Parts: sequence; C-alpha cells; structure tokens
Amino acid sequence: MRRPLLRSLGFLSRYKWETVGAFVSLMLSTAGSLVIPRLTQMVIDLGIAPSAMPIIAWGAGGIVVAALLVGLFSYLRGYLAAKASQGVAYDLRNALYAHIQNLSFSYHDRAQTGQLLTRATSDVELVRTFISTGLVQLFSALLMMIGSLVLLLMINWQLTLITLPVMVLVLAVFAFFAAKGRPLFTLVQQKLGHLNTILQENLAGVRVVKAFAREPWEMERFGDSNLELRDASLSVGRMFSFVMPLIFTLANLGTLTVVWGGGYQVIAGRLTIGELVAFQGYLMMTMFPMVMLGMIIMSVSQAGAGADRIFEILDAEVEVRDKPGAQELPSIDGRVVFENVTFRYFRDQDAVLKGVSFVAEPGETVALFGATGSGKSTIINLIPRFYDVSEGKVMLDGYDVRDVSLDSLRRQIGIVLQETILFGGTIRENIGYGRPDATEDEIIAAAKTAEAHEFIASFPDGYDTAVGERGVMLSGGQKQRIAIARALLIDPRILILDDSTSSVDVETEYRIQKALERLRVGRTSFIIAQRISTVQDADKVVVLDGGQIVAQGTHEELLESSPIYTEIYRSQLQDDRELRPDPEVVTRAELSREES
Repeated sequence: MRRPLLRSLGFLSRYKWETVGAFVSLMLSTAGSLVIPRLTQMVIDLGIAPSAMPIIAWGAGGIVVAALLVGLFSYLRGYLAAKASQGVAYDLRNALYAHIQNLSFSYHDRAQTGQLLTRATSDVELVRTFISTGLVQLFSALLMMIGSLVLLLMINWQLTLITLPVMVLVLAVFAFFAAKGRPLFTLVQQKLGHLNTILQENLAGVRVVKAFAREPWEMERFGDSNLELRDASLSVGRMFSFVMPLIFTLANLGTLTVVWGGGYQVIAGRLTIGELVAFQGYLMMTMFPMVMLGMIIMSVSQAGAGADRIFEILDAEVEVRDKPGAQELPSIDGRVVFENVTFRYFRDQDAVLKGVSFVAEPGETVALFGATGSGKSTIINLIPRFYDVSEGKVMLDGYDVRDVSLDSLRRQIGIVLQETILFGGTIRENIGYGRPDATEDEIIAAAKTAEAHEFIASFPDGYDTAVGERGVMLSGGQKQRIAIARALLIDPRILILDDSTSSVDVETEYRIQKALERLRVGRTSFIIAQRISTVQDADKVVVLDGGQIVAQGTHEELLESSPIYTEIYRSQLQDDRELRPDPEVVTRAELSREES
C-alpha cells in the first residue's frame, strides 16, 4: 500500500472501537472456519470408519455450531467494518470540501470542476470500499492462509511441500497483474473526471448550447469522452477476465497434486482418508485466500489510485491563509492604500499589475477605469485577499491585509461581482447569505435599497420564492439586484461594485445609482466600469492601461490632463451620438408617413 492509502487508513483512529470489534469478529470467524475440517476428519476417521454413531452425531453437531458462530461473527465483522468505512468516507468528504473551500483562487483558476467532483465522490468511494471489504479481506486472507498452512504441516508436511510451489505461483501471478493494473485504474478515474467535467459544463451552460444549436457537437464531445472511459474500463475488465481463469486453473492444479500425492500416501498407509479430506479442505482454505489476496492486491491498486488523487487535493497548498498570530481587524473607517503593488497570478508569468499606487480615503468613491484586461478586477481581488500581492502591500486603515484574519477582513467588505451567483433556495436565504441571523425587516430594507423589493413582492411567494439552480428562475437584472441587497445587508465599510448595473435597464440603473449614492455615505466604494458615464460622479477615477496606472483624478481633471481618458471619452461620446437617432430625421420620417 502506498503512502496516500496508508494516510487514509489513519482516519480509522476516530472509529477505533468499530475497527477493533471488526478484527476480533474476524479472528473468531476465521477460527470457527479452521475448526470445521478437523471436525470433519474426526467424523470420518472416528465415526464413519468404525461405525460409531455417537461420534458422528457429536461431530455433526459441532460442525453446525461452528458454522453458526462463523455466520454470526461474519455478520458482526461486516457490519462494524461498514460502519467504520462509512465514517472514514464521511470524514474524507468533509475534509475535501473544507480544503476546497479554503484553497486560494489561484488553485481554482487551474482546477476542473468535474475532476474535483470525481475525487470527492468516486475516489472516496474506492477508498471506502477498500476499507470496508478489501482491508478486512486482507487480514482474513492472511489469518486463513497462516492458520491453514500450520494445520497442513501438522497433518502431512511432505504433501504440504509438494503443493507449496503452486501457492507461490498464484501469489506471483496476482502481484504481476496488480502492478500492471494500477496505471489502468488511474486512467479510468481520470477519464471519469473528464466525463464529469463535460457533463457539468453542459448542464450549467445548457441555454448557451441550445442558443447556438450546438447539441450535435456537444453530444459528439460527450460521446467521445464516454467512449474513452468505456475503453479504459474494458482494459481493466479484460485483465480481470484473463487473471481469474488463470488463478482457478492453478488452484485446480493444486487439487490435482493433493489427489495424486495424497492418494498414494493413503494407499501406502501413511495417511488416513479423514486426514486426506481435511488436508484438501485446508488446501482450499489456503488457495481461496490467495485468490482473495490477489483480488485484494487489485483493490489496493484501485484504492491507491483514488487515495493519490484525494491527497493531491488535501496536500494542495493554501496560498492565502491567516498568518500565525493574525490579529482581528477592528471596525475600520475605510482608508485603502495600494503601495507599489505588483501582482502575478503564477510565479512564472508576467506581472498583470505593475507598481500600482493610489489612496482611497474613507467615504470616497473610487472608479477603476480601463479597457478589458487592464487590471481592474485584479485590484479589487487584492483588497479582500482573494489573492496576495507579489510585491508591495495593500493597507486598510494602516493594517496590512496580510496581517489580519481573513474572516475579520472580509466581514467588512461587501462585493457585487459582475457574474451574479445565487444559490439554490429562496430569495430570503440568498439575501441573508452573509447574515443568516438577519431579521425580516433588515432583509426587506436591504431589498428596498437595492430596488428589489417591488419585483420580489410581485411574486406569489414573495421572499419565499425559490430562485432555482444558480438563480435560473430570475432575470439577469433581478439576480443582480438581489446580489446588491445581499452585499448591503452586511453593512460593509468597503463596498466593491464590479460593473454591478450592467444587467439592468436604464430606469432601474438610475434608481440603483441613486440608492447607492445614499449608501456610499461613510463607506469607501470601488466601482469597476468600462463606460465613462458610470464613473463621472466618482470622487476619484483611476485609469489603468496594461496593469499600470496611467492617470488618476476627478472626471474634470482627467479630461484636462489625461490624453488616454480624453480619447476614450470622445470615442464613447461619438458612439452614443451615432446610436442616438437624429431628431430631424425622425421628424421628416413622421411627416412622410402622415402624407402617405
């Protein structure tokens, strides 16, 4: 067993009584099984041969009692092993989920959702199955083999030595195929993870698939992945199909050896018929565990592949975490300072922010303005420490964000992202996500401020309306207003709005902007936008280009001092004029229609 699988067995420490009980039951059931051939020998040699009925009756009764005890302890063993293994699977899934939640954004930038799902379900199940059956069978096989071999030697050591090469050959065959099988098991799990990724993407993006009529292409993509999984699984099945008949052939060869050698010794008078029958029984008890052991070796390979993938996640470094002795961030005024900040998503990549420095005073509204890819979203991701700076520092009221606890930091920051994410449940639950203890009045007040109360009240179930998976039952603008209400409810000292009015109509945008103007009083706000009309009223506009600040100031100051800002302003103004209909043209068109 490789180290990750051994580490997964360490989770059994929380279920020591179930584990101990399972192994005690295992030893007792094994002992009962080993007694039965000896009782059979006694019945044949001392009962049947001399026609002694009392001995036959006592022997038969002993066999029945032994079989009942074997059945009872086998049941206890199976139940306790299942209880312990389910507990380990429960703990592994919880550990995986907790670690995935704590992993930094940089990990999720690279990870595939389908692969994570496979590791938390299928791979955990492989480990659980091994602990429930494979591990118990492993010790059962070892005990049965050792006990049977000792009894075989006690009955007739010469005949035992004759059959020993067959036993070794069986173990060698299984060991060989186990080594060959491990890469195949790993490949099957990888193919399953890829299939889950495609399935997850298609279920989440089914509307996009249908909108672009890409169903045939997606079906072909899924079919190809499914075919790869089938072929990989068939390779495993083909190997098992070859191994098992080979093993049984070798086992029959062992039986042939006993019949030939044992029969010769019975004729020669060196072995009784009862001893030969008992010897054959113990040989089967030796060979069957070897077959089990071979299958267990395969199970170890399979579970080991799953454990590798589980601990690959559990061992993934959490790049953003509380430093030792991190202090609680007290209630802040909201002064945010970026001090010569440089940031790289990955160490070997070019910097996406280069020497960024600016100050947001308490209560100021700071607009981050620039083209797509200029670094606006990266800046707001550094404030709540979704990522850590590569160089420089981000300060809140004089505290380096890396020196305070993440929980105390993020409790004082409200965020409305450009991509609105709602969770399955009711509107009330989604608004109160950041404050589950919020009262009904507080939830309604937040919804009113976000201009969401009116449309929520129009639903038959009001705030108890189910939003569906990812908010599918709501429009884009409705989802965005609920997300704004969710951020407002926590009463943040810092408010981050990532183009948060992009999915609402003009009238609603105006109402939300007016509500946000009231809300911004006493709060530091960051607004990300690509249109100048959104940032004109900001106290400070920070213009970004290629990850660097090229200008900052008020709208009026930038029009006078920043050629880039002025150029964007004029181009957007021209676009608006082109999109706006000419009043004279409209008038002439109306007169023409009236005349006709």
